[in-house]
Amino acid sequence: MCGIIGIVGKEEVGARLYDGLTLLQHRGQDAAGIATSSHGRLVLRRHAGLVRDVFRAEDMLRLEGEMGIGHVRYPTAGTSGIAESQPFYVNSPYGIVMGHNGNLTNADTLQKELFESDLRHINTRSDSEVLLNVFAHELQALAPSTDLRPDDIFDTVAVVHRRCKGAYAVIGMVVGRGVFAFRDPLGIRPAVIGERVTDRGSEYAIASESVALAGLGFTLLRDIEPGEAVYIDAGGTLHARQCAQDPSLSPCIFEYVYFARPDSIIDNISVYKARLRMGEKLARRIIELRPEHDIDVVIPIPDTSRTSALEVAFHLGVKYREGFIKNRYIGRTFIMPGQQLRKKSVRQKLSPIDLEFNGKTVLLVDDSIVRGTTSGQIVEMARDAGAKKVYMASAAPPVRYPNVYGIDMPAATELIAHGRDIDEIERMIGADWLIYQRVEDLVEAVRYARHPIARFESSCFTGEYITGDIDVDYLDSLSRARSDSAKRVSAGADDLVVL
Repeated sequence: MCGIIGIVGKEEVGARLYDGLTLLQHRGQDAAGIATSSHGRLVLRRHAGLVRDVFRAEDMLRLEGEMGIGHVRYPTAGTSGIAESQPFYVNSPYGIVMGHNGNLTNADTLQKELFESDLRHINTRSDSEVLLNVFAHELQALAPSTDLRPDDIFDTVAVVHRRCKGAYAVIGMVVGRGVFAFRDPLGIRPAVIGERVTDRGSEYAIASESVALAGLGFTLLRDIEPGEAVYIDAGGTLHARQCAQDPSLSPCIFEYVYFARPDSIIDNISVYKARLRMGEKLARRIIELRPEHDIDVVIPIPDTSRTSALEVAFHLGVKYREGFIKNRYIGRTFIMPGQQLRKKSVRQKLSPIDLEFNGKTVLLVDDSIVRGTTSGQIVEMARDAGAKKVYMASAAPPVRYPNVYGIDMPAATELIAHGRDIDEIERMIGADWLIYQRVEDLVEAVRYARHPIARFESSCFTGEYITGDIDVDYLDSLSRARSDSAKRVSAGADDLVVL
C-alpha cells in the first residue's frame, strides 16, 4: 500500500506536498519522495524513512516549482530501502517522474517485453519502475514531437491499460508541462481530485485520499473514475478522459476495513460511516449467536477498530472502554518481517490498563486478523491484566488468501485463517470465543444504499481475484516472494537529484 499526491498550483508546491504526504503517512512508512518542476528543471528527493526524516530544511528550499508530485511507500513488490523509493524518473521522452499505488500482476512479463522489444532497462525489482517505462515507451511512440497535447497523455494511458494488468493508481509529472494521474479500469486503488480557487485562478491536487486534500485547503471535486486519466497542464487547466474500454468500479474493500483514514471519503463512501456500519453488523452477529451473552465490556484494539467497537458496544448495550494504550512509534505489525520481531513489537506497541480487565468478561474488537500474532499476544495480555474471559471479534471476515493488488499480506501459509476453521483459530489465539464478520455483512456495511457499488475487490476473504489472471503458479511465486524467509532490505544510493 502506498500514498500518492500531486499539485499544480499558482505558487510553490514543495511545502504543501510535504504536508500532504504527512497526511498520507499511514499508507506507507518505508520511504518517501517528492519531485518538483520549475522552468524545465526537475528536483527530486527520495529516501527511506518517514516523511519528517526524509526531508531536511535544505531539501525543502531546493524543491522549487509550481507543480510536483509526492509518494509514501511500503513495499509489496520489490524490496524495501532507498533504491526503490519513489517517484521514479526517466529522461526520455520529455522527462517523466511517476509514483504508483498498487501492484502489477504481469510485471515479470512486462519487464521482459521492455528489455526485448521496447529496448528499455529496468534497474530495480519494483513494478512501479516497470509501469513508468511502459508509459514512457508508449508516450514516445505516440507523441515524438515536442508539442505535447492532453490527448497524447490520454492515448498513452489507453495503451497502458491494454498492456498492464492488476491494480494501479498513478501520479506522474511531465517535467515543465503538467501533472497526470490515472486509475486501473477496475478502480481497485483510490485516487481523488480537488480544487482550490485563488485570486490567480484554480489550483488542482490529486491524492490517494480526500483527507490530504482537505488538509491542504482543497475542496474535493470527485474520485478519478476507473480507467479515467486526468491531466493538469502547466497553465492550470484540467483535462480528463475515459481511457479504458470496459471500466467497472470494483474498489478494494480492505481500504474501508483498515488502510484508509476514517475521515476520508473514497468512491463517495465515508470510511467512518462504513466502519460504524461494520460495528452494527458485528453486534447483530454476536446477538444472533449468543443472545444471552455475558460480555461486561467492549475494548477496541487501537486505533482502526475504535469506530466499529463503539457501535458494537452501543448495540450490545454494554460499556465501551479504552483498555489499551498505544505507543505510536511502532509501525504496523502484520507487515513486519519475522515472527519474533512481530511478537516483540506487539508488546512494545500496546500496554493494558489492568483495572478495565480485572474480573471482567471482555470483548476485544479488532479491524481484522491477518497472521494472528497480534491477536494471540493481545489475548494473553488481557488475561495477564486479570480478565475473567477474553472474547475476540473481528470487524472483517477471516483473511484466508493473499492480496495480490497492493497490500502486503503474507504468503497464504502465514495467514492464520488459511485452511483453518474458526474453532482452530480460536484455540490458536487463546480466546474463549472468536467471532468474525460475515463477508456479505461487510459488503453490505460498505455498500451504502445511497452510493451502491456493484462489486468490491475482496479476494483476501473470498479467494476470487477480479482481474482474472491469477493462477496457482502466480500465487506460489507470490508466496515465495512474500514469505518471512524472503524479506530483506536492499541498500541504495538515491538521494537528492537535480536535473
